[in-house]
Amino acid sequence: MMHKILLPLCLIFLMAACNTPKNYMARPDEDKTLFDAVKALNKRSNDSEAIKAIPVLYPLAQQRHLNKISSYMAMNDLNRWDKVINEFNILQKMYEAISSDATANSLVTANNYRQTISETKTNAAEEFYQEAQAYEALTGRDNSKKAYSWYKKADTWVPGYKDAKLKMEMIYQNAVVNVVIKPVQDNSFFFNSGWGNTGYNYSNEYFQQNLVRDLGGKYANRYPAKFYSEWDAQREAINPDWVVDLTLRNIDIPRPTNYNYSRNASRQVEVGRDTSGKIIYQTVYATVYITRQSFNAWGEMVVEITDLVTRKRISYNNYRNDYSWREEHATYNGDSRALSGSDWQLINNSGFNEPRREDVLNELYRKIYPQVRTGIIHSVDW
Repeated sequence: MMHKILLPLCLIFLMAACNTPKNYMARPDEDKTLFDAVKALNKRSNDSEAIKAIPVLYPLAQQRHLNKISSYMAMNDLNRWDKVINEFNILQKMYEAISSDATANSLVTANNYRQTISETKTNAAEEFYQEAQAYEALTGRDNSKKAYSWYKKADTWVPGYKDAKLKMEMIYQNAVVNVVIKPVQDNSFFFNSGWGNTGYNYSNEYFQQNLVRDLGGKYANRYPAKFYSEWDAQREAINPDWVVDLTLRNIDIPRPTNYNYSRNASRQVEVGRDTSGKIIYQTVYATVYITRQSFNAWGEMVVEITDLVTRKRISYNNYRNDYSWREEHATYNGDSRALSGSDWQLINNSGFNEPRREDVLNELYRKIYPQVRTGIIHSVDW
């Protein structure tokens, strides 16, 4: 009976020990400790440990964040504003937590930083706006991109700040480049006579036309660029700013190699019944002789984007991909009853259906295409 009384008492003393002011003060995360103490008062307004801890914890936490703010404000990096606002937001959350509880609010006078946060965001927006104006005054697409980014940041801090959105629209429209994508040039000495006349494939011209279409053509609006084939640009009297050269530089489509191997097959089959009617089994055997033909092909495409006005290279990338082909067929000797369904599938193969070289190139183009498209988007996008 005594041990039933002692166990609850021990648990009560243990819980009390875990909630002592000393335990609050010893925690490494002062912010969380303060919020935990306020939560304790929310549950029990006369929590003596929390009442003792909050007047000590809040001034310490407040000063710690104010010191960080002072340190960040001494930096020249524009991104310091993100850190400064984050610190003020933490201080504001402390104020809201304390002011929402009558007991906690009576213990300490917490500062309301709402107005300070608003003023800080305005200061941040103004500094980004001024920086954007400086870049806007400079020539070159890279400077326009920076100006656009800083105007966008100013509008993010204070939505509708000055004429930031209007400036962004003007800069974006002025930065739109007309991009001509040329057909793939085959420098790999790959002979594809008549290729591309039938079927759905990625011929040199089709590769180009797909890119123009998938990137949005002249109606592209996801990035400051319009895309044309050479013929489209001439037809619409477009003077291109950039040109995309696609070059199939290397391609290797080797002859298939043969590999021969064998495996043994066995199976128990019913051959009859004994005098009592019990099934009699016999193990039958066969050997499967397999011939495998395979090859691994690969191709490389160089994508170079050039500014036709400055002759500056915008980007240069080399994309490579592989295509593997393998087929097997088989013969056997021994008892056919030992063979599995997969064995028969190989045996019934009439022969090897080696893909045509143009089909292999089609597969390589299909695999390389997404890399090329993504690379072009990365070069034109903001």
